[in-house]
Amino acid sequence: MPPPSSASAPAAHHLRLWWRRRGRAGAVGATFAVALLAAALLLALSYYASVTPVTSSSSGRRPALVGLTLVRRAEEKGALCLDGSAPGYHLQTGSGSGSRSWLIHLEGGGWCRNLKSCASRKRSMLGSSRYMEHHVEFTGILSDDKYQNPDFYNWNKVKIRYCDGASFSGNVKDELQNGTKFFFRGQRIWEAVMNELLLKGLGHAKQAFLTGCSAGGLATYIHCDAFRALLPKDSSVKCLADGGFFLDVEDISGKRTIRAFYSDVVRLQGLREQFSYCNSNMEPGQCFFPREVVKDIVTPVFVLNPAYDAWQVQHVLVPEASDPQHAWLNCRLDISKCSSNQLEILQGFRKDLHDAISELKQKGDWGIYINSCFVHCQSLNSFTWHSPSSPRVNNKTIAEAVGDWFFDRREVKEIDCEYPCNPTCHNLVFAKPFKA
Repeated sequence: MPPPSSASAPAAHHLRLWWRRRGRAGAVGATFAVALLAAALLLALSYYASVTPVTSSSSGRRPALVGLTLVRRAEEKGALCLDGSAPGYHLQTGSGSGSRSWLIHLEGGGWCRNLKSCASRKRSMLGSSRYMEHHVEFTGILSDDKYQNPDFYNWNKVKIRYCDGASFSGNVKDELQNGTKFFFRGQRIWEAVMNELLLKGLGHAKQAFLTGCSAGGLATYIHCDAFRALLPKDSSVKCLADGGFFLDVEDISGKRTIRAFYSDVVRLQGLREQFSYCNSNMEPGQCFFPREVVKDIVTPVFVLNPAYDAWQVQHVLVPEASDPQHAWLNCRLDISKCSSNQLEILQGFRKDLHDAISELKQKGDWGIYINSCFVHCQSLNSFTWHSPSSPRVNNKTIAEAVGDWFFDRREVKEIDCEYPCNPTCHNLVFAKPFKA
């Protein structure tokens, strides 16, 4: 993987990741930037998924570099990043049979729970377009390489940058918070970008696919039906959430760390009013979990998640504060280093995911692909999306399964066996634990 660009340097610390195959040691990754902001839960681990090798497919082609477009008259629309700068997106025009097909991807990157952590984001590409790269590589599901992306390679493809800190869902009118300007306007960013894309051809789409990774995966659940409503009634519209099914579970110390974190996000950005399903009997944070969001979705959705999501293991199941003696340190860095007792807890976490999606398995028009890998976000990376060495479930790569489902070639409900049963997994190995 290439080193981070200068634009990503303000995002905070550098971290070295390695892909490990079949449990063997050996590095095939490289250093890249991840936003390590005020709290560990703000870590933008999903960012690694957008950074892939220069020669990222079996054809040896270089990934396309796609330029940044800033939203026009953003200030007039009130559609602004946390720091008040204009939001942006990258658009690659489709061709041939894909000229009236659109794939929209919502970028991920954690959330901010208070003014201090949001202030840190304002000084990074996750809170300001001033720090965003002017060009990004389109790989995985965004690739224009037929070998890497056989079903969507020639579509119009868009990557919407994430700079609001709340999964494109806040809409706070007041700009001043404790005397400092913050713009919690994710909902307006969503609407402004959609309006521009509708004028650029999305409004005449025959096929449209809303996708997202991590916090962008959560945003995909939130906006899926609204996306469907924007498009012609006779168009085929579906959604895919990658690594976005965050679980409302207790951590190893018995606390609901992630629910408390989400409650802070919901209060800070006034999200309760945004979600009609969020009733007074629910804690604020509960409204933000996919298990609640999906109950009202009528548009077909593909749920793509690893059973042992690396981000969730490190920050939902075993957040640093829950392990003061560092008994889980090696396991958090490398699933192959987990003890038998720790693996038993991880298998329980896997069961929690299966229980949470149990009703979705009954929806015939929904797709599910749960593999047994220790990873986070798999659709944007050429290794995990579609390559000779991609992880497989029932001998299908993720790209093949998603394509089969989107084009109704077959029903897709792929549920992998328990770790370490799948030798095709690419499991992340961390050089050191994340630090706040």
